[in-house]
Amino acid sequence: METVRAVVQRVRRARVTVDGEEVGAIGPGLCVLVGVTHDDTEAEARKLAGRVWGLRIFDDDAGVMNRSAADVGGEVLVISQFTLYGDTSRGRRPSWIAAARPEAAEPLVDEVVRALQELGAPVATGRFRADMQVDLVNDGPVTLILET
Repeated sequence: METVRAVVQRVRRARVTVDGEEVGAIGPGLCVLVGVTHDDTEAEARKLAGRVWGLRIFDDDAGVMNRSAADVGGEVLVISQFTLYGDTSRGRRPSWIAAARPEAAEPLVDEVVRALQELGAPVATGRFRADMQVDLVNDGPVTLILET
């Protein structure tokens, strides 16, 4: 069974632009690339949001990754990323068969955003179905892959 998938990066700052216009930006926090497959549900999207917001990857006073974005007042930039479901197991051209169609994926990415906001996260987003440029400073670097 496939699941909602995310690449989570701890960042000092991140922003996304479309056609030269900044559409979303954050300071210290998390840049989250979200991929959706065919049988994903709102419940899985909400579960992913909870895992992202509670993920303990920020340093405590002892320098140990023991705090979450919620604990440190971090912000979250959520960007839809269908290529997370690219299959590169055969040949040199990825297959996108496992990625959900845009009309199914967009509401689930929106649900991740809503759930994060309900948890208290300040959230910025990219623009669905747009050619986006993402500029970020990865802090650490810390990059993780989450699945529900």
